[in-house]
Amino acid sequence: MRIRQRRRIRWTGAAKRPPATRANERWSIDFVSDCVSTGRVIRLLTMVDDYTRECPAVEVDTSLGGLRVRRVLDRVAAKRGLPEAIVLDNGPEFRGRALAAWSAERGVRLEFIQPGKPIQNAYVESFNGRLRDECLNANWFTSLNDARRKIEEWRQDYNQQRLHSSLAYLSPAAFAMTRAEMQA
Repeated sequence: MRIRQRRRIRWTGAAKRPPATRANERWSIDFVSDCVSTGRVIRLLTMVDDYTRECPAVEVDTSLGGLRVRRVLDRVAAKRGLPEAIVLDNGPEFRGRALAAWSAERGVRLEFIQPGKPIQNAYVESFNGRLRDECLNANWFTSLNDARRKIEEWRQDYNQQRLHSSLAYLSPAAFAMTRAEMQA
């Protein structure tokens, strides 16, 4: 039997990005996996605004392909507006035609990180660590709907109540509101 060669992804992006200076300048997205009590694997699409540290959405399902990622991005963009750029890794859902077409249609730049360097997507990786510690490891999900409900409750608490030292000890929602008032 023929051994299939792994397709190498060529990286041609910048290794260092300047920090975001306003809301919706840059979002970071990634996937997290967990399972429900039956052993069925669930996937979570996590999204973070790099400036406000808000999490606009966490999409939870058993399978999340490129078309589903597009729909989630459209849903979030309808509420918040489009970002200028999205930082993401080189997963097949992100490298596919569906997301490339979406970004071309909407004029959103996709900034892929260097393969094997998750630190280049640090904002969402930090968020994923908190999600894992405070929600996924702390809860026992009995079903997909139970997981969706508990994760959404945690996301709301993260955005509205949780204080961040990097945001002058404000919650992401309060920080976004004060910045919007300052710019208006």
